[in-house]
Amino acid sequence: MPINRSHIEPFKNLELLAKKVVEGFITGLHKSPFHGFSVEFAEHRLYNNGESTRHIDWKLFARTEKLFVKRYEEETNLRCQIVIDTSSSMLFPKDSENNKLRFSVYAAAALCEVLKQQRDAYGLTLFQDEITKHLPVKGSPAHKKLVYKTLEDLLEYNESNRSTSAASAINQVAEVIHQRSLVIIFSDMFEGKENDEELFSALQHLKYKKHEVVLFHVTDKTKELDFDFENRPYHFIDLETQEEIKLNPTEIKAQYIKSINKFHEALRIKCSQYRIDLVDADINAGFDNILYTYLVKRTMMMK
Repeated sequence: MPINRSHIEPFKNLELLAKKVVEGFITGLHKSPFHGFSVEFAEHRLYNNGESTRHIDWKLFARTEKLFVKRYEEETNLRCQIVIDTSSSMLFPKDSENNKLRFSVYAAAALCEVLKQQRDAYGLTLFQDEITKHLPVKGSPAHKKLVYKTLEDLLEYNESNRSTSAASAINQVAEVIHQRSLVIIFSDMFEGKENDEELFSALQHLKYKKHEVVLFHVTDKTKELDFDFENRPYHFIDLETQEEIKLNPTEIKAQYIKSINKFHEALRIKCSQYRIDLVDADINAGFDNILYTYLVKRTMMMK
């Protein structure tokens, strides 16, 4: 069942909201992929008087007449760095409760809740034309609270005229993350045409550093990809440069769609070449594919 905006509207606490979303997600699965992720059996040890009997191996007791306790090891070796584009283009649709940035924040919060349940360590990086905030991967409760607080602050973000340089920022991310990690990026990837090769090179840089990468290409599919507007004049304003233009969208629709499809196809091909998981994240759809994609990638990394 898609998890849409109406499910989370009543909640103001982002951590509580994330728990509700993830609970609904897990409930909707026929078989939870979370089972067995957090811990795995390591060895037996002798039972000590007075401790909990929860993990006593009774089958072993039946064979040996001695009390042994199963010891488990938590899987804490997966490190996840969540990277969010906070440039002004992510505020589209402007003055909407469901713009690209807010979608990314809610999706990231739900992802953090899954990470927390799996006892995985995670960090958060925000960027515009460069990194503006970087919280390295940690697993402490205080750190996780800080990540949620940072995400909550983004819900109030509304600054225009903030340009994007995903290429520069992603190159920085590749350098500041020192250990092999799962890097999850939320971005519309909209830059000037002349920067496409630099952008693809930056994604390749992440893979060169041995990171696993999932790129969620966040868009308003109806407006930004399908260019679905009424047949009448519009006044368009670039959220990053504040450039303005007045035109009837139908006059340039065919050319626009051809151009955006060309970029998206080039992005798809490059991600395929670099073995980067590219996920089309339409802000009008649910978070399901985001959580599913993370779980699949995590399973592959833990093997």
